Formats: sequence, C-alpha cells, structure tokens
Amino acid sequence: MLFRSRLQLLLLMSPATLLLAMLTLYPISQILINAFSYVDYVGAERQFVGMDNFVELSEDWFFAGAIKNSLSFSVLASLLQVGLGLALAVLFDRQFAGRRFALPVIIYPMMLSTLVCSAIWRAWYHYDFGFLNNALLSLGLEPVQWLFDPDMALFSVMLVDIWQWTPMAFLIILAGLQSIPADIKDAALTDGARGWRRFRHITLPLIMPQVLLALLLRSIDTFKLFDKVYALTGGGPGNSTETLSLFIYKQGFKFFNLGLASAAALLMLAIACALSAVYAWRYVGAKS
Repeated sequence: MLFRSRLQLLLLMSPATLLLAMLTLYPISQILINAFSYVDYVGAERQFVGMDNFVELSEDWFFAGAIKNSLSFSVLASLLQVGLGLALAVLFDRQFAGRRFALPVIIYPMMLSTLVCSAIWRAWYHYDFGFLNNALLSLGLEPVQWLFDPDMALFSVMLVDIWQWTPMAFLIILAGLQSIPADIKDAALTDGARGWRRFRHITLPLIMPQVLLALLLRSIDTFKLFDKVYALTGGGPGNSTETLSLFIYKQGFKFFNLGLASAAALLMLAIACALSAVYAWRYVGAKS
C-alpha cells in the first residue's frame, strides 16, 4: 500500500491544496466583493452598492455586444474546430502514403504562440500585399477588408483561432479512435458493418466522450478569448470584435471601473461553470 493511512495522504496533499486555494479562492473572493461594491481605484476605498453594478451591466449596450460576440465566437469556432478535428482524426486513423510527414504539419500551428499566429495572419490579411487577397484576385474576385470590415472582422479572427486550435481537437479525438479495441472493429466487419454505417453506429458512440471533452475545452477557451482580438483588431472596427474578456480588461485597466469589471467577470465565470456542468451531466452522469 503506497500510503499507510488517509491522514498521511492528506498531509502530503496539504501544501499543494493550500497553494491552490490561495491562488484561486483569494482572487475569486476579491472579485465577488468588488462585484457588489463601488471601488475608488485611487483612494483604495470600497463602498457596498448591492446589485447596482449588475443593473448597469444589463443596460450597457457595449456589454450586450460583448456577450453576443463571445457567444457567437465560442459556438461557431468550437463546433468548427471539433468538426474539422473529427474529420482529420478519421483520416489519420488509417494508414496512407505520407501520413508520417503530414502529422507534424497538421499540429504545427498549435505549437506557435498566439502573437506569432496573429503576426502571420495579419500579413496574410493585408489588403494590398496579403496572400489571401492575392489568391482572390487570381480567381477574378474582389479583395476583402478582412480586419477592417465590421461584418467580416469577427470571422477573420475566428479563422485564425480555427487554424491554431483545430489540431488540439484532432489529437484528442485521434487518441479516442486509436483506443478502440481491435476486436470490436473486427466484430463489426464480420457483421457486415462498413463505411458510414460502422462509423455512425459503432465508432462515433465509442469516441463520444473524447468529442465532448474537446468541445468543452474549446468552448471554454474560445469563450474567454482575449489575446487574438487584442493583437489583431483591438476590439474594432467600432466594437464589432469586442469580446467579454476585452470588455472586462477595458473596464478594469483602462477606465479603472473595478466594480463593473468584477461584476462582468463574475457573470463570465458563471457561464464557464455552466458549460462545465453540462459536460459533467452528459458524460460523468452517464458513466455513473
């Protein structure tokens, strides 16, 4: 037996537990207090204001736009990333010529930092000299203002995120595919289940936990998107790409409105917890 008693196990875990509590519970408690307070940033004074910050958020047009942008980005980007990751995983679960060399190319974007990815795509999005507009011109199409058109900018940022993080969904789902026992595949072939029928009724149910896990991780990550928007558009043009994280950053560190920023952060935390609860209900609950 590795640990002689439960008390010994608790003593060994206590330093890490204490450190984790300090790094998570203290910031969350400060956000909770600030969300119901008016905070004087200069005088370091705090005054309890009840639900005023949440009422102000409900009437804030910019906050509503940030919520809409974050939800739209999270739903579309995570679904596309998991869908493309699933298609790539099915392809790479088979042996084909060049598979060994194609695999590193597929996962390469995930190994780059966000700032490097943003710099690469900013060059590709350039109106006069960018790779994408030159490709459109060669096809006889009009060039596009990728980052400066309010109707196009959010989708342009989404394309960068899909390019960088589809490999993560791909690797998670590929691990699920390769963990399916060979005897199940052989039994399906013996019973005459082939092609789409075998994938729909046998393969997909077996890898559904990995698909849901990839969807959960990408949904949470895309919902708190900040870095790509900050690097590519700064929230513009206008507020067409301003996400909830960027709204909180501006309120807290640009306008020094800590109460409003904390209230928005608390709502963002609640939405992320709700997404995790859905996954727990669908997967952990089903397992039990």
